[in-house]
Amino acid sequence: MLKLLLKLPLYWLYRQFGWPLMMPFSIVVSVSYRCNSKCRTCDVWRKPNNDLTLAEWTRVFAKIGRGPLYFTFTGGEPFLRKDIAELALSAYTLCQPSVITIPTNGLLTQRIIEQVDRICAGAPTANIGLNLSLDEVGERHDDIRLVPGNWQKAMATWQGLKNLQKRHKNLVLTTHTVISNYNIDRFFEIYAGLEFLQPDSYITEIAEERVELDTVGWEITPTAATYAPIADFLSQKASERQVSGLARVTQAFRANYYQFAKRTLFEQRQVIPCYAGWASCQIAPNGDVWSCCIRAESVGNVRAHDYDILPIWRGAAMAHLRRSISQGECYCPMANAAYTNMVCHPLTLAKVAAQVAWYALF
Repeated sequence: MLKLLLKLPLYWLYRQFGWPLMMPFSIVVSVSYRCNSKCRTCDVWRKPNNDLTLAEWTRVFAKIGRGPLYFTFTGGEPFLRKDIAELALSAYTLCQPSVITIPTNGLLTQRIIEQVDRICAGAPTANIGLNLSLDEVGERHDDIRLVPGNWQKAMATWQGLKNLQKRHKNLVLTTHTVISNYNIDRFFEIYAGLEFLQPDSYITEIAEERVELDTVGWEITPTAATYAPIADFLSQKASERQVSGLARVTQAFRANYYQFAKRTLFEQRQVIPCYAGWASCQIAPNGDVWSCCIRAESVGNVRAHDYDILPIWRGAAMAHLRRSISQGECYCPMANAAYTNMVCHPLTLAKVAAQVAWYALF
């Protein structure tokens, strides 16, 4: 983390002037569009697949090399790939990230436990975050996911992960709720109904109309007015959470994120500068490189560049996309990019530091 803080002025210069060239420190790897859920807030499972193989991903990670702090392996459902552990460990070996995060719907209980066990054992110096997606409680969750028995299978997976955590101290277990027009009216009941799981962290994200998920025009995003009291509640809970050390810093960022998400919905603009395309990016299952999954605009494919994102990163298509982003032609409350943006925002950094210091004193 200290190394990243020392690099932040370089990212500020890079976004402002295009120099010096900096590679992203947060990379989202979409391993497949395949999914065994049929969620009311996502249509990604219908998309065609042309997934990079493990050997191809290994070449991508080798070209990236050391530098990224944070990798997210997402889908679809990442654990539908039987080689997900090999993928994560390849990135760990070749890129040495500090954090690896994988979301899951929890349906493939045995495979998830086995693969997470292997990742934790093979990446001992990284924090391995496993995010279990739970959008409701009990059969209501099954109804949103359109998979009968999803809740029961997710609970079995959670119990297995809790047992696994006793052996692997680098395993961080998180529950994750997508807040949409399907569950926002029951959010406080959902929050209370999930507390018994006692996760290391509870996070939420707003359902969005994404090109990646083929959900443009679905009207799944809550209004600013309905989301505002939830954002305030979540910020308060994050501020009150009794944790220390790095977890305290994480909670401070989270408390601020919910307020940024609320402001984004109200103001319909980038409330802080977006660094997608400078400090963060996403690589699609077929090797397309995007600034983020909201716009999902390909600026090149690694298969056409010897599996090297560098020529894509400094290419004309990416430069054009960066101009669009810097001019505020898009905005969103997407959590993954928002946390990167907050790290790169001096005022937010100062605010988080003050909140952490205040907590330490009192």
